[in-house]
Amino acid sequence: MADQTSDDEVFDFANVEFTREDLVSALNDMVKEYRKLSHSFEEVKAENSDMKNSSAEPSAVELGEADSLKIELSKLTAEELLIEESSELKAEIVTLNDLVSSWNKSSRSLHKLQESQKSVYDRTGLGFNNSENSEGETSTQSQPAYDKFNKMSFVKANVI
Repeated sequence: MADQTSDDEVFDFANVEFTREDLVSALNDMVKEYRKLSHSFEEVKAENSDMKNSSAEPSAVELGEADSLKIELSKLTAEELLIEESSELKAEIVTLNDLVSSWNKSSRSLHKLQESQKSVYDRTGLGFNNSENSEGETSTQSQPAYDKFNKMSFVKANVI
């Protein structure tokens, strides 16, 4: 429609001074203006429809992106947890390796100690009789201690 604030385009149809040609011309102008406005309205309507469709698509896209971001975030969180657990396991492995290493050292020391000891069937040395008189006899005590024990005498005390 025409701008109503402009005096040139506002017609007073009650005025008798208008001729038929003026009225037809005004009607034609109004039809042209209607077509322009209708075309503009259709364009705006189509644009609005596109915006609704495109705003629905970004929403779906945004939702898809949000879902994929959530998935990525959960993957990163899981990865961080795995890295942390891996670090803890590595520290535990180092501790266990140290423990096993100390056990191996202890085992080697025990083996060396056992190698340096006499065998079970070796009857020479402290605690055994080496004299030719008592061959075949073994004692769990050394000879001086054995002699001392035999020479001791026990006295019974009188208790009143």
